[in-house]
Amino acid sequence: MFSYPVRIALIAALGGFLFGFETIVISGAEKTLMKLWELSPFWLGFTVASSLLGTVLGSLVVGVPARIYGRKKVLQAIAILYVLSAIGCASVSAWLLFILFRFMSGIAVGASSVVGPMYISEISPAQLRGRLAGSFQLNIVGGICVAYLTNFLFVGMGDEAWRWMLGIMVVPAGLFWILLRIIPESPRWLILNNREAEAVPIMQRLQEVDIPGAITAIRESVKTHQENLFQARYAKPILYAVLLAMFNQLSGINAILYYAPRIFEMAGFSKEDAYLQPVYIGAANLVFTLLAMTVIDKFGRKTLLLIGSLGMILFLGLTAYAFRDPAHLGGNVLIYLIGYIAFFAFSQGAVIWVFISEIFPNSVRSQGGALGSFTHWIMAAIISWTFPIIVSGSEMGGYYSFVFYSGMMLLQLLFIWKVMPETKGRSLEEIQKELGIE
Repeated sequence: MFSYPVRIALIAALGGFLFGFETIVISGAEKTLMKLWELSPFWLGFTVASSLLGTVLGSLVVGVPARIYGRKKVLQAIAILYVLSAIGCASVSAWLLFILFRFMSGIAVGASSVVGPMYISEISPAQLRGRLAGSFQLNIVGGICVAYLTNFLFVGMGDEAWRWMLGIMVVPAGLFWILLRIIPESPRWLILNNREAEAVPIMQRLQEVDIPGAITAIRESVKTHQENLFQARYAKPILYAVLLAMFNQLSGINAILYYAPRIFEMAGFSKEDAYLQPVYIGAANLVFTLLAMTVIDKFGRKTLLLIGSLGMILFLGLTAYAFRDPAHLGGNVLIYLIGYIAFFAFSQGAVIWVFISEIFPNSVRSQGGALGSFTHWIMAAIISWTFPIIVSGSEMGGYYSFVFYSGMMLLQLLFIWKVMPETKGRSLEEIQKELGIE
């Protein structure tokens, strides 16, 4: 059976499932909502991006309560937000109320993207941290896959199908809240808040070999628990986290995931097939994330990113070519996008939350995680808001979009190759020393 660290990491990672499900489920409803509320491409983009705007806020502010109240309590609050937003989005008929509940769900996603990986990285043994922190990403893609599947299953239910698509999330959200009751608080957070007596038995169950040494290392790595992130000595981790988060979205991932049925209709698929093809996308995402999780602690973060960058450059370029030449649309677009998703899942998708959760020292980890997540989500909002405007404004909109994404992956390749450090197999304190942060 799974060891104790693995069990509690997997429970915390369920927040990633809700993260993935919530962000993608709108893809099945966006065209119906466009007709229901007679939205222009601009306001459709805003409706889709409204959740992402909440995500930006959630990722920006959650570092403070995570530092003050602890990781566990904040995760429980996130679960409640997921439940309320699912009920709200499925039951309202007014556009403004729908935006409000989408914004609320976005806050939950943003907060989850910071606190989930943070908690997992802090309870994981060094030799398992890449795989356990990566389980959060695995749950994200699992949520994406299930959202595409439920959208396909509900699409035939008529004009109210969108309510079922959005409301079904209440089931995993309720389960997440229940399971969170049995996990412990992060021992690192307890130590940083002078509660060592509570931390020691948890560390024993987490199979920490040298508990006094670990406590000393954690304390020595923190001069002040409320230290300001924006100092010159933290310039390197800030640079790495911000650039990696930006490139994650400049790959076009959220435009493709959020508007997958629309993209396939642009490629000539029927409505029913346009909802079926994203299921294959979601399945490829899940399979290659699983593959990445098996090798991330062996090959390292940097190697995966280099391989992924090369593959994404190729398949995004092929997708752009397909939209430029109608003879290459249809089935070729599905093949190219599956290729793109495979390389994204194997690299950026698997690495981003692992890397951001481990690159910052203890004293500023909550702030650093919030910064990386904030950058990721503000870029996601921009990409998702502008995509329907671009593709609706020009017959060549699809071509221009994918050319841009491919070019951004070329820049990412240079950044990973020349600048980004490797962090595999090192304790969080060792990473801090190797970055020259004393």
